[in-house]
Amino acid sequence: MALMDIAVIPLDTKEGSLSGFVAGLQELLGVSGCSYRLHDMGTTVEGPVHLLFELAEKLHEYSFSKGGKRVYTVLKIDDRRDRTVRLGEKTASVKAKIAPPAE
Repeated sequence: MALMDIAVIPLDTKEGSLSGFVAGLQELLGVSGCSYRLHDMGTTVEGPVHLLFELAEKLHEYSFSKGGKRVYTVLKIDDRRDRTVRLGEKTASVKAKIAPPAE
């Protein structure tokens, strides 16, 4: 399993808000078969790396399917082969190592 962080930004929208656009992307993710988590700056998706690349293309093309002429997609993939990595494990590991505030 790999993790992909992706943000798809249409550059030719006249609207100030992208929440409707992002909702459409989330619908595509919902039928992808991959686990995913929306966050304030994009979405993190878990799955086999070959499926993540295919899904990234579908998400990127979504803007054009809605009449867009220009889209900017930021993509990061963490493909760890020595063990299985699951959604949320990285943040849980960091949180477990944070010392509680001194009293």
